[in-house]
Amino acid sequence: MGEFKVHRVRFFNYVPPGIRCVAYNNQSNRLAVSRTDGTVEIYNLSANYFQEKFFPGHESRATEALCWAEGQRLFSAGLNGEILEYDLQALNVKYALDAFGGPIWSMTASPSGSQLLVGCEDGSVKLFQITPDNIQFERNFDRQKSRILSLSWHPSATHIAAGSIDYISVFDVKSGSAVRKMIVDRQYMGVSKRKCIVWGVAFLSDGTVISVDSAGKVQFWDSATGTLVKSHLISNADVQSIAVADQEDSFVVGTAEGTIFHFQLVSVTSNSSEKQWVRTKPFQHHTHDVRAVAHSPTALISGGTDTHLVIRPLMEKVEVKNYDAALRKITFPHRCLISCSKKKQLLLFQFAHHLELWRLGSTVATGKNGDTLPLSKNADHLLHLKTKGPENIICSCISPCGSWIAYSTVSRVFLYRLNYEHDNINLKRVSKMPAFLRSALQIMFSEDAKKLFVASNQGSLHIFQLLEGSFKHLHTFQPQSGTVEAMCLLAVSPDGNWLAASGTSAGVHVYNVKHLKLHCTVPAYNFPVTALAIAPITNNLVIAHSDQQVFEYSIPEKQYTEWSRNIQKQGFHHLWLQRDTPITHISFHPKRPMHILLHDAYMFCIIDKSLPLPNDKTLLYNPLPPTNESDVFRRRTAHAFKISKIYKPLLFMDLLDERTLVAVERPLDDIIAQLPPPIKKKKFGT
Repeated sequence: MGEFKVHRVRFFNYVPPGIRCVAYNNQSNRLAVSRTDGTVEIYNLSANYFQEKFFPGHESRATEALCWAEGQRLFSAGLNGEILEYDLQALNVKYALDAFGGPIWSMTASPSGSQLLVGCEDGSVKLFQITPDNIQFERNFDRQKSRILSLSWHPSATHIAAGSIDYISVFDVKSGSAVRKMIVDRQYMGVSKRKCIVWGVAFLSDGTVISVDSAGKVQFWDSATGTLVKSHLISNADVQSIAVADQEDSFVVGTAEGTIFHFQLVSVTSNSSEKQWVRTKPFQHHTHDVRAVAHSPTALISGGTDTHLVIRPLMEKVEVKNYDAALRKITFPHRCLISCSKKKQLLLFQFAHHLELWRLGSTVATGKNGDTLPLSKNADHLLHLKTKGPENIICSCISPCGSWIAYSTVSRVFLYRLNYEHDNINLKRVSKMPAFLRSALQIMFSEDAKKLFVASNQGSLHIFQLLEGSFKHLHTFQPQSGTVEAMCLLAVSPDGNWLAASGTSAGVHVYNVKHLKLHCTVPAYNFPVTALAIAPITNNLVIAHSDQQVFEYSIPEKQYTEWSRNIQKQGFHHLWLQRDTPITHISFHPKRPMHILLHDAYMFCIIDKSLPLPNDKTLLYNPLPPTNESDVFRRRTAHAFKISKIYKPLLFMDLLDERTLVAVERPLDDIIAQLPPPIKKKKFGT
């Protein structure tokens, strides 16, 4: 692998927002996740659980409900009283509609997906009709005395159940009137609580209503008679969420203690046709409140305050017991929040509402391999750039020379010129950005910092020439005819002549910047692109996909390279393909054209194309034998993949020069320390 001096950075004080809602789409096998800052993420569970799309948050948009409707349409609602629909192609909010009922606490789509139901602060339940272009208000149901915190349709769409404070209402959809009211018991551990909040309800096809509440109970009700059938006390704290399988043979609930309980419908005796609900498995994968759960055909999905998205496969539903049956825990976004100025050794950190610019520390000490060297000069916090307005930052970038910073929100793109005078820094904003440049999904500077490349959410790519304190628009590459696919990833060749862009549908287009035309399109692949980069000298495009495949494509020759064809013919090592975090960054060694540097959240790898590829019988993660072995044996067992797992969780890693690396880590313990304290639980022996 070679020896490098590594700047080990741990001062990126990033804390992912907590998870508020999850919604699973069975048709597309995708999962929508909303976070406490209003951000909405889309995970493709068929593409190795990759976060393929995201919608930036908004300070006034506290999302409380999320659901899929007919035609793969995604809706959300929140405490600002608005219903939002998302454009999954352009990656923006299509429209926002005020429901006129105050804050919205719950929302659900009808079984057919053609109607939308919302529960509001004023006790109203509102029905909306979903049309091809938007939604239209249809009518109100009977207003209740308190806010509607949870909703569920009967599978036949004739009735709905609504959870409120101290009671559950059953409505007739045709008339809109409440036909049943079930009072929830306030008793908790023999003591009467002041209020009992019904956090979630589920309406089954046999007329059973399952409720979860703040008294720590899971209760089963007969909606026809309004009577309580069975009650399970499962927690000393609130039970906050519930999700039922499509077959109605199991459901999952999440508690404020971080525990998930799995209930299954099992036969009373081995020969009996009578069945009953039994609590079968408790899982403790969270440290804080489990605010949202979902139930896919093969897995239980949960998320909450501790920011983790946990996907636990149901072993009895998984046909092949391979690595796909392993537990997944997703914490960090599958996109890069850090950019680097190699010449000035600067790091730009992206947060929701501000950017931080840091200069790396330095040392004059020397040592042997593995030593920690003392700093002669500490890292400097040079700049704290705060955004104006309520919108979250989508993307940001610093130029390689450190003289430019650009970032974008939903409505504007900002460009700043930086001047350095000793230890002081002067910041000047470039005004009068063009009107057509409203928003960017990705921003990148050329290596010489003379050009700025901007990918808009309408599929167009803009090229600007940077002048001293100003800019000039050079060209716009329009999207291919009939498509408005947003471009999420960009890569620029070091000589500035080639631009590669990838969209959400796994397609990669290569443009000739010198002649301002489309050069070629890389052959389509089934899995989305997670990272891409163009190598110096050869102008080979290296593409990483979510299924852990890596391709090398020759831009001048418009075909895959011989090395790429060989590795596809032989296949990657099975341990390489079983990694569960995507590659998020690719770079190259300036003096070693055969080396490819890449990393995911838990490993850093240098691929040496001059060495043979490992097969499944080879040890992937420790290819070098003990040092006392002969050089002949070492050379015989060495292979192309040199992997280090020292740095984790690894959010960013890149070469600063030939012998220096920078690694940005974010330990999970540092994140947990900044979260609110969890509910204290009594432990045995204390």
